Amino acid sequence: MNPVEVITIINNKIHHIVWGPPILLLLIGTGAYFTFATNFFQIRNFRYIWKHTIASLFKKSNRQKHEGRISPFQAVSTALASTLGTGNIVGVTTAIVSGGEGAIFWMWVSAFFGMMTKYAEVVLAVRFRQTGKDGIYYGGPMYYIEKGLRQKWLAQVFAFFGAFACFGIGNMAQSNSISSALHNSFRIPPFVTGVLIALITSLVIIGGIKRISKVTELIVPFMAIFYLAGGIGALCLNAALLPDAFRSIFINAFSFRSVGGGFLGYGIIRSMRYGIARGIFSNEAGLGSAPIAHAASNVETPVKQGVWGIFEVFVDTILLCTITALVVITSGLAANAKGLNGAALTAKAFSQPLGHLGGLFITFAIVLFALATLLGWSYYGLQCLAYLTGNNETISFLYKILYILLIVVGSIGGVQLVWDISDTLNGLMAIPNLIALIGLNDVVLNQTIKEINRDVRSKQNTKC
Repeated sequence: MNPVEVITIINNKIHHIVWGPPILLLLIGTGAYFTFATNFFQIRNFRYIWKHTIASLFKKSNRQKHEGRISPFQAVSTALASTLGTGNIVGVTTAIVSGGEGAIFWMWVSAFFGMMTKYAEVVLAVRFRQTGKDGIYYGGPMYYIEKGLRQKWLAQVFAFFGAFACFGIGNMAQSNSISSALHNSFRIPPFVTGVLIALITSLVIIGGIKRISKVTELIVPFMAIFYLAGGIGALCLNAALLPDAFRSIFINAFSFRSVGGGFLGYGIIRSMRYGIARGIFSNEAGLGSAPIAHAASNVETPVKQGVWGIFEVFVDTILLCTITALVVITSGLAANAKGLNGAALTAKAFSQPLGHLGGLFITFAIVLFALATLLGWSYYGLQCLAYLTGNNETISFLYKILYILLIVVGSIGGVQLVWDISDTLNGLMAIPNLIALIGLNDVVLNQTIKEINRDVRSKQNTKC
């Protein structure tokens, strides 16, 4: 047995553990705890969330940026850039094929509780962030693990996983998705696509968080609206099939059927597994990646940025993933995929109501989503490395060069083992992060009560 085979076997065993039922239930359980502990904050404080997210964009004072820092919306745009990846297109379809239509219900459940997991992460990231010599805020799990839990070794473990995970799930997998989509639709050579994407990415990431946030601030709203418009258009043409689609989602979510001689209840367990896994894989709630971007915001209070975390999960899973799911389910293709899966099945599903434009729509969406993920994860990986090396500029520069080169490698096929290992590392990031969320839960709850009460008193004084 050669070394590669040994590494593959070891990685597969670790992968099944970190993405297995115990960790997935811990991820859901953490979100459920914060949901109940805050008395369903994501519902009860809807006005507060609206006021400090969408409504705040119409206030000029909230769009202004301090020198060298980024606005709350730019921070969430950078976070969404990495979150809104091919998982919204490919992952959802895979969940339906593997777990049935009922998987979508459990994806919604994971998103509902995931909103509070992401909220808690962002609150802690802002609460324990630090200001760099360049005047920019830096934060994330590695900082609140060190400063809050006072466990620097655990913070270093998280940073190590994050620094290397970005090469696969945030880099090579994304460039490969772009090159494959463009090659299938327009016969563009993968190497050419890889070089072009590498050049575009290099021009952005060399400028650091300020340039990344400026770019994501423009492309994230565009690609979200673009996908929503195309998806809603397809669903309008399939409107007569929507009631049956929703009925199948709820019925199959609680199906206790026995499949292939398996035990009674196999259906519901399978739906839960794939729905929860794909939901978390899509919105990244609990993995600890997005808080790194949110920490850079110029927002003054943790809770005000924390509600952007709730908004982030809502847009990613409740809106965009649901659009994909409903188009696929109403197409009827998932039940009889005939070898199709992922992007190919999604493209065919969109092509039913939209014709040839459906395939082109999915191709363009994959390019936009994957490119945005490349930009967002480049920042995550760089910040994890900076934490480990004491912000060594030489090492950071070499890291950027390697990141750019691997885009080209990934576009022409890359190394599957690298992707698999990175996916495992991505899951391993969740373990130290969840330990911190649980250990610092009182900080999140006290900060929430403090800021909400302050907001209530402010309203009362204004009325007086």
